[in-house]
Amino acid sequence: MSNSNPTHPRVGIGIVIENEKGEILVGKRKGSHSPYYSIPGGSLEIGETFEACIIREAYEETGLQISNPKVINVSNNLKTYEESGIHFVSINMHTKSFEGIPRVMEPDKCEGWFWVDPKDLPQPHFDASEFAVGSFLSKEFY
Repeated sequence: MSNSNPTHPRVGIGIVIENEKGEILVGKRKGSHSPYYSIPGGSLEIGETFEACIIREAYEETGLQISNPKVINVSNNLKTYEESGIHFVSINMHTKSFEGIPRVMEPDKCEGWFWVDPKDLPQPHFDASEFAVGSFLSKEFY
């Protein structure tokens, strides 16, 4: 994620993956996003739809094959910008449709994936992820 002299915000995509118990998938980040917890997600690539991006990112990070993701929230992640100097606007999505068991696919970026109660998020939590889960719970878009 080389962005040594950014001139405009980047677009991030996140996914609230909900299981049959109403729990959501959260990962413990390492590396540049350490020590934060976060839902799966990544950066939108040129020419990519939001849906294609999050299907790709969810698989790359968790090994899950998700389907039917729907946009639930847009967030302007200024806390991350203040801490890192990298400004992201995030499109956050939700799905209950997935196949597989979550596993760490990028061990340099994530310590592990956990199903958690969305009302009791582990801390510290990545701001884009917190915004997404807040919208998921409140059903408010922004």
